[in-house]
Amino acid sequence: MLETVKDCLLVMGRIATIIPLLLFVTLFMGKRAIGELPVFDFLIVLTIGAVVGADIADPNIKHIPTATTIVALGIFQRLMAKWKISNRKIGRLITFEPTIVVKDGKILNHNLKKIRYSIDNVLQMLRQKDVFDLNDVDIAIIEANGSISVYKKTEKNAITREDMAIRKQPSSIALPIIVEGKLYRDVMNDLAINETWLHQQLADKGIKNLNDVFFASINDQHQLHVSQKQTEGIYIPKLYH
Repeated sequence: MLETVKDCLLVMGRIATIIPLLLFVTLFMGKRAIGELPVFDFLIVLTIGAVVGADIADPNIKHIPTATTIVALGIFQRLMAKWKISNRKIGRLITFEPTIVVKDGKILNHNLKKIRYSIDNVLQMLRQKDVFDLNDVDIAIIEANGSISVYKKTEKNAITREDMAIRKQPSSIALPIIVEGKLYRDVMNDLAINETWLHQQLADKGIKNLNDVFFASINDQHQLHVSQKQTEGIYIPKLYH
């Protein structure tokens, strides 16, 4: 019993000392390490978390080496951050490049596969950016930290005071109707459309087979937007940090 109480007091004492140290080292590492969290910084934070967790949970681990490890990791991260700034080649080696996933309203299938993102991931991230129709997107980019940056088509940008005299067209949510060749019949039923109409719309776009469709959406005005599995002919600029 006495030994248990001693261990509990030891753990509480470690929390009281390690948390302020951890706070100091995190502030020393800088806002970038906790704000953007690129892959290298994520590994550093993950390692610090593992070290601190083990130190707090296991009274048998020596406290001073844990504190030394935390300080050393903070200094190492700070040095690497400076190295990345001074040497762009090194920076590109230890992080991800930005990846274009939507261009001119078309989802780029091969780029999604490269970064192992699904259609659902991209659609969710776009909704979080207040984009509910792919046709509104000029370009969407998955950044190095995994977030998405979206540039809407000019006519879809938010209205300004200078535009008050311009009447905006009503917008609507576009619902997925074909995903990777699979037809969502419940969406068709909700919008009162049939397969004959849908296949005719696809044929008008030069698509004869549902399996050629990577993603298609339709709004309540029956406007169909299609991204094919093959994206030849779409100019995709190369992005660098």
